[in-house]
Amino acid sequence: MNQRSSNLLDEALGLDQVIEPWPLRGRVVAIEDQVDTSGSFVLHHLLKRSLSPNSSNVAIFIAFSQPFSHYDRILRKLGCNLVSQRDNSRFFFFDMLKLQCPDGDEGITPEGGLIALYGKIHKTISALPEISWKNVSIIIDDLSLMEVAANGSSDYVLDFLQYCRTLTSEFDCSLITLNHEDIYSNEDRPTFLIQMEYLADILIKAEPLATGLATDVHGQLTVSNKGWNKVSNFHFKVKENVVECFYPGRSRG
Repeated sequence: MNQRSSNLLDEALGLDQVIEPWPLRGRVVAIEDQVDTSGSFVLHHLLKRSLSPNSSNVAIFIAFSQPFSHYDRILRKLGCNLVSQRDNSRFFFFDMLKLQCPDGDEGITPEGGLIALYGKIHKTISALPEISWKNVSIIIDDLSLMEVAANGSSDYVLDFLQYCRTLTSEFDCSLITLNHEDIYSNEDRPTFLIQMEYLADILIKAEPLATGLATDVHGQLTVSNKGWNKVSNFHFKVKENVVECFYPGRSRG
């Protein structure tokens, strides 16, 4: 994502002025998308910005969705080398795809996998120089697959998210999550999704256009920045190595 095309998104998130200290420190960012309108590019953009070469930011990435190679390939297209960042202790990757989650009590439980994962996150942050704590971003991709790994227990996921929420207060770090909103019916929306919307300082929604599909527009973004009491809305188009954000009627094609 180049600087020009990311301006609207960066402005909505408060990332357009300075990158250090990390503008999202101490904040919770919830990204919600739909199966037909992926918001993964927002997650990738925040990861890239958090690993800016002009900063000392650190990213802790919790992957329930894809292996390391997937994110490394995408970020390389955006000009960020995750292997190099990992070697420099600025990028910590927890591959939850390798976690064995059989049916029954052997799967993830509050006393087991998720608590152990929280402990690893806490230990990773604690081992960093104290001056870096407020520049840490904890990124989770994605919550719906975490629920699957937790044997369908939304309560376990909610407990884990509440633990991670305490880290934003203890270390002044940020928590960024992605979830697929439309896989749940309005009546069956899990508690953790409702809670994340409540806790989020910034809520980002990637949705299809109200007018339906279009060749030059892939969807619309709504960014609700509660700290600024501001809501931004614009369209986006995903390309090979760039995402263009623009106001309706101003697509660059």
